[in-house]
Amino acid sequence: MNLRTLQSGQTGIISAVKIGGPLGLRIREMGLVPGTKIRITGRAPLYDPVKLRINGQTLTLRNNEANFIEVRIEEGA
Repeated sequence: MNLRTLQSGQTGIISAVKIGGPLGLRIREMGLVPGTKIRITGRAPLYDPVKLRINGQTLTLRNNEANFIEVRIEEGA
């Protein structure tokens, strides 16, 4: 599933970043790389952007950016 479909409070592990070029580089530079644990901490009123917690930092991503990040739900989360 992609990051956009996770709900507030859900935790997952990034399995792939499916975009290259400048946007893919920017996503990876923010620390969103395969194997990284993330937690969705909130969404704006119209569900865009998504707020997430990663490596002790809070980030926000637009839904069109989150579409390119594949995640798997963490067991027991």
